[in-house]
Amino acid sequence: MRNVLLVLAIMTAAAHAEERPRIRDLGVRVGILPTGALNAITDVDGVRVGQVTLARGENVRTGVTAILPHGGNLFREKVAGAIFVGNGFGKLAGSTQVKELGEIETPILLTSTLNVPRVADALIDFMLALPGNESVRSINPLVGETNDGTLNDIRSRSVGREEVFEAIRGARGGAVAEGAVGAGTGTIAFGFKGGIGTSSRKLPPSLGGWTVGVLVQTNFGGVLQIAGVPVGEELGQYYLKSELAKGGAITPPGGRQNPNGSCMIVVATDAPVDARNLERIAARSIMGMARTGAAGSNGSGDYAIAFSTSRGTAAQLPNDAVSPLFLATIEATEEAIYNSLTKAVTTTGNGTTIEALPIEKLRGLLKKYGRMP
Repeated sequence: MRNVLLVLAIMTAAAHAEERPRIRDLGVRVGILPTGALNAITDVDGVRVGQVTLARGENVRTGVTAILPHGGNLFREKVAGAIFVGNGFGKLAGSTQVKELGEIETPILLTSTLNVPRVADALIDFMLALPGNESVRSINPLVGETNDGTLNDIRSRSVGREEVFEAIRGARGGAVAEGAVGAGTGTIAFGFKGGIGTSSRKLPPSLGGWTVGVLVQTNFGGVLQIAGVPVGEELGQYYLKSELAKGGAITPPGGRQNPNGSCMIVVATDAPVDARNLERIAARSIMGMARTGAAGSNGSGDYAIAFSTSRGTAAQLPNDAVSPLFLATIEATEEAIYNSLTKAVTTTGNGTTIEALPIEKLRGLLKKYGRMP
């Protein structure tokens, strides 16, 4: 009976996630550039996303998210890639080879901290088994993480070969599930339930017509602001609240926020840019993260992985042509983080409940500060 109730609870949470809005559904327009058709990383042609969500028993709340630059054999058809480290408190497997060679040769996988070695091992198995890779003797698996140990029994290391293969094989274009799904199942952001979020920007034809898509795994803290609205302060949920309280007053339950965690950011573009400029693009994603009120704490491992799907003979964009891509990355990152919060649902796991960002209160704040259309 207990398991039946758990399954029903999970199904109810999934249905609730469908009902919760993205930030644009609330009338908030982030930045000045238009989005792609889906407002997702999959607006970049060829990019695919697959996710496996694990909600087992009372303590396992984790998963894996796979981002594929294209649907072919990535080892045989590598893409230009780069990594930018905002703060290196994390475990990004495969980062040094990407930095050295400027290439990505496997799907990009996101998961839970202690699962990185298991996921990387499974990813190697997957790549070695692909037709054409029979004689391959070296694979550089690219696996990022955030620590979901509050809501998830992280020591159980629940994500294994089966989940990795399912996420990669199930990767598709189209709409991307957001919130408490995949690698975002057990994450927390700004003291609220975090998760997976995505967004995109489309440059006008006069600027090349290129698309930039971003996917985030949010698990960090700070003082949440949305489109300039001090949401965290208004809702009484923000970093250093108790320390700043007059007279050393005790913080109410839920008021003290741990800013440690991490944020993984994946940036995709179809623009013909080399690894050097991809690193510059990745760096701008941290600016988008900063716009949301991130504290950038000692224990927040903040990484950006950027890649280009352009594999033809198109001339590489010169330095002075990439500035619009910078802005697109900043805006898409900011909006993806908001979507990870608004789409996430209240989650209980490992003896803890983390509330989702309250949508009706958010509506009221947006109206109060004149951000509603």
